[in-house]
Amino acid sequence: MKNVFQNLINENKNNNAFIPTILVLVTIPLSFAINNIALALFTLIALFSFRKNKFSFQTKLIIPIFLYLLMAFSCFWSIDTKGSLEALSKELPLLLIPISFLIFNFFSIEQKQKIIAVFSYSMLVYVLYYYVRAIVRYAVTNDTRAFFYHGEDYDDYGLVPKLLNAIHVSVFVAVAFFHFFTKEIKSKTDIGISILLFGFVLLLSSKNVVLIIIILLLVYLFFFSKSAHKMRLRNLILFMILIGLIFSFGRIKQRFEIEFQTNTNKSINANVVEGIPTTVHNVSLKEAWTNEKFTPNDYFNGTAFRIYQFRIFVELMNENNIFFTGLGLNASYPKIEEKARYYNLYLGKDGKDGYQNKNFHNQYIQNFAELGIFGFLLLAIMLIINLKNALKSKDFVHFAFAILMISLFLTESFLWRQRGVVFFTMMYCLFNSVTKLRDSPKAE
Repeated sequence: MKNVFQNLINENKNNNAFIPTILVLVTIPLSFAINNIALALFTLIALFSFRKNKFSFQTKLIIPIFLYLLMAFSCFWSIDTKGSLEALSKELPLLLIPISFLIFNFFSIEQKQKIIAVFSYSMLVYVLYYYVRAIVRYAVTNDTRAFFYHGEDYDDYGLVPKLLNAIHVSVFVAVAFFHFFTKEIKSKTDIGISILLFGFVLLLSSKNVVLIIIILLLVYLFFFSKSAHKMRLRNLILFMILIGLIFSFGRIKQRFEIEFQTNTNKSINANVVEGIPTTVHNVSLKEAWTNEKFTPNDYFNGTAFRIYQFRIFVELMNENNIFFTGLGLNASYPKIEEKARYYNLYLGKDGKDGYQNKNFHNQYIQNFAELGIFGFLLLAIMLIINLKNALKSKDFVHFAFAILMISLFLTESFLWRQRGVVFFTMMYCLFNSVTKLRDSPKAE
């Protein structure tokens, strides 16, 4: 540990952004207050470095700044000005992190890899903590919920707390998993850590993330790994059999099967609201799109709810002149609630949340609905740049991050959550900022 800390200090002497960047990343799963302090420290150090560091104009890092400025301008035409102004502070990482990267000295490839390595080991520490936490809780309560997903609104018996969100943690851990799994020379420890991390993602039961990880694993094995040319059809069959066996057990199998049954139409997303009784009517995809009215007894699975959300997004676009402007940052909630009441959806009971308080659960739609076509295009440009640079760099961890974000944004409004916007913006800037050549002070 002494050598590790000394190495971190030495790297920070070469680039004073090194440790501050690590602090922001490793504190993301902690309380908002701790992560905010780390982000404030990161920004202050950048500002103090402004005089001695040469400001570098990088188009790729300007785009998230433009997105934040659009959010700020949307307050002028927002249908909920108060809500938009309050949301601006939560979205500040889109402004502060890119500006700081423009001020800081360029990271070398080695420094970027070390930052990802430290982040990955920190995720391992969190994973071990939650494994132990689950074992202790199960020993005390004999409740198997301690090993799966996140807690519900009315209790905290999930593998991770409700506030932390199982889907978000799955993404953090997935990036760490690919760091260890894709090492060219893997020790037994690296293999063991990879198994622990992958197992944790399985227990978190985010079907979308798990499926993307499996696809990424296949892509790595067949296109990125050194042994890719040696792979045979036999290996693929054995691999798929192994995955099939993993998903055939217990609660994991149950979570994957429940939304593939009659009238649930193959959802790959988590339940939208918790505590639904077994006597409800499961809304089909067709019903979610065509029903003129629903009843509080109608239950939407993940996919059906997203179909319904897309439906009301189209209706809002037709009913309001918002193609270019959107409703305003964070201003879609009143309209979503209006639609929920109009369609007579379940609105919650006994402290349990209803459908009217849910956002669009789709970052692309969220941007379009609240920031208009330009908000959507800025998001799309960032994702395209991120994927293009990942393919160019041949860095599989970067590639995995790019694919995870593209897929996650289809099912989550990830940037409308504080941990989500900090994680995405920091990783985006880290991976896509100009890289310093190993033996030259000039940037490539």
